[in-house]
Amino acid sequence: MKSTILTFVFALFFVQMGIAQQSSEEQNLIKLSKDKWQWMADKDVDKLAKLFDDKSKFLHMSGTWKKAEELEIIKTGSIWYKEAKVHDTAVEVSGNTAIVWSRITLVANVRGNDVTTEFTVTEVFQKQDNDWKLLALSFSSVRDTHQIKH
Repeated sequence: MKSTILTFVFALFFVQMGIAQQSSEEQNLIKLSKDKWQWMADKDVDKLAKLFDDKSKFLHMSGTWKKAEELEIIKTGSIWYKEAKVHDTAVEVSGNTAIVWSRITLVANVRGNDVTTEFTVTEVFQKQDNDWKLLALSFSSVRDTHQIKH
């Protein structure tokens, strides 16, 4: 019994150390990425327009487009990002640039059809003044067993 408790205490300690090792900037980026998914689900193009850099680009399974097209797609619901279940996220910050990798299950309605797809999403952010702006977002279809290297 003592060894089980001791093992649990050590495991808890190492998990907390891993969480503590994430910088507050990395934690802010993870939250911003998750907020973005919710804004996409809510079709909140006003918040997304502020987040997306004017020169941002989006790579999907069916094409590549720029900010105005992405916002229009979201607003009209031609792609409705109903829910992004985030399973894992890794962040790397280098100067004023950050890359966020997220492994997600995306539940979406695409041109009237409900689909569920496993993706690793890569987001590139740049710090402009005191705000992070999304420069690029790309979807890579993966197996549900795919793991992000930390």
